[in-house]
Amino acid sequence: ALQDLATHKREQFRSPVVAVTGSAGKTVVKEWLADIIGLAMPVIRSPRSYNSQIGVPLSVWKLSDKFRLGIFEAGISMPGEMEKLERVIRPDIGVITNIGDAHSENFTNTETKAREKLKLFINTRTIIYSGDQEIIHRLLTGGRKDKTGLVDWSFERDDAAIRVMKKNYSVAGTEIEMTYRGH
Repeated sequence: ALQDLATHKREQFRSPVVAVTGSAGKTVVKEWLADIIGLAMPVIRSPRSYNSQIGVPLSVWKLSDKFRLGIFEAGISMPGEMEKLERVIRPDIGVITNIGDAHSENFTNTETKAREKLKLFINTRTIIYSGDQEIIHRLLTGGRKDKTGLVDWSFERDDAAIRVMKKNYSVAGTEIEMTYRGH
């Protein structure tokens, strides 16, 4: 019932929604995006790590017309859960952080877990991901020539949309150089 109520609330929200998933880093990435984008526009985000079957609908319930962007994280611990979260969040833009060992006990292997997580983005228009994550890259590109809607970033792949090169480390921080589609 809670998911049904939140789904109805999401249907009323006309601004874009971003969903973040992955094995680790969901909360950090969601917070980082919300803080930076929040400097330019009103953003609603899921509180703390509200990324479960109960946490997601509680977060989505906070949507209102005063916000111009929603950013929510979604986590799963077993097959079949992501489809339910996708119906509640209905993201326009998806971000997948990584696929690792966290919460793997109910999945037969890493690829199965990756396929489950990607179900969150079944209806998104843009997916942002690391091209260095071989399983994710393979599942998303699958040999297709048209990569419309896919934005990959990489430390290693020269053909990535966003190429990140580490330059200098210092106590003050790390200086990096990035290119976007060669520029």
